[in-house]
Amino acid sequence: MHARFAPVRDCFHDLFTSGRETGASLAIWYDGQPVVDLVGGSRTTDASGGEPWRPDTLVNVYSVGKPVAALCLLMLVDTGRVDLDAPVARHWPEFRAPATVRQVLSHTAGLPAFPVPRPASAISDWALLAGDLAAADPEWPPGSTAGEHAWTYGHLVGELVRRVDGRSVGRFLAEEIAGPWRLDLAFGLAAADQRRCADLRYGDPQWPTRALGEPGSLRARAMGNPTGGLDLAVLNSPLWRAAEMPAVNLHATAASLARLYAGLLAGGVLDDVRLFSPELVAEATRVQYDGPDLVLDRVAQWTLGMQWEPDGSWGMGGIGGSSAWADPGRGYALAYATARLAEHDRVDELADALHSCL
Repeated sequence: MHARFAPVRDCFHDLFTSGRETGASLAIWYDGQPVVDLVGGSRTTDASGGEPWRPDTLVNVYSVGKPVAALCLLMLVDTGRVDLDAPVARHWPEFRAPATVRQVLSHTAGLPAFPVPRPASAISDWALLAGDLAAADPEWPPGSTAGEHAWTYGHLVGELVRRVDGRSVGRFLAEEIAGPWRLDLAFGLAAADQRRCADLRYGDPQWPTRALGEPGSLRARAMGNPTGGLDLAVLNSPLWRAAEMPAVNLHATAASLARLYAGLLAGGVLDDVRLFSPELVAEATRVQYDGPDLVLDRVAQWTLGMQWEPDGSWGMGGIGGSSAWADPGRGYALAYATARLAEHDRVDELADALHSCL
């Protein structure tokens, strides 16, 4: 690691010595080159102290996967197979809500929660959950407002990919994006990849209650169905790791997430392999909606799959503390992937340390 970025390394190490972090990875690209690639802590949580986190350790990064799912659909937009302003029903005839592809991608389609209560076992039943969404009435007129489609986003985007292309979004990601750009990330892990996963753990026992929000709220409905999405017994199980829940169960290394954003920052090309046109990247990272978000309960700026921040950066944080984004103004891409489910103060401090170096 270049000496210039020593404050970032020191900040990362301090998170572990202070006990605020127990297992994580951090990767940064600057000016088109990888400059930071750190791992620390343990991958597992057994009594002996756990197995050490390695460069190839995968971890569930929750909503950090939403832009990755979006990119699969956006690749079909880029090649002319999908029109952003076409109704979803053009490709998915059973879909009742009068939403467009653009509205699905920008969290304004009005379907932020699965409409039928389902048990944790439904996580692995793609057809059931997609069918629930197809039959649902939107909670607001599509396009009129936003609400993060917390659990539903991946099935809305992924079913469009499947209807147009024939492949599941997990297979499409593996063959069209992760393979060509050499990214170690996936929706739906094979048994061998499950064996290198980090076990998620709570930063404190109250984390799932805080994360879910007020009982009965739109946020709680959006994040609590199917059940199990905040339950360690489910999250660390083969059921969760093998399923495709693209809104929330991307398993990735920080190094691969930073590579992905570096490719987008370069206009859709990485290591001389172009996957996206510069025009598509520009449209995908442009603000599509700026206003109240009824699930986040605050003002949000949504692009086609990412959140846009006032400093001009774009990317996505995941509940629990993982995050990945690109900052075009400062010229970097950063990814932080953690197994310790807590708040985002850790990555905020790492970003501050990085900014101090630039």
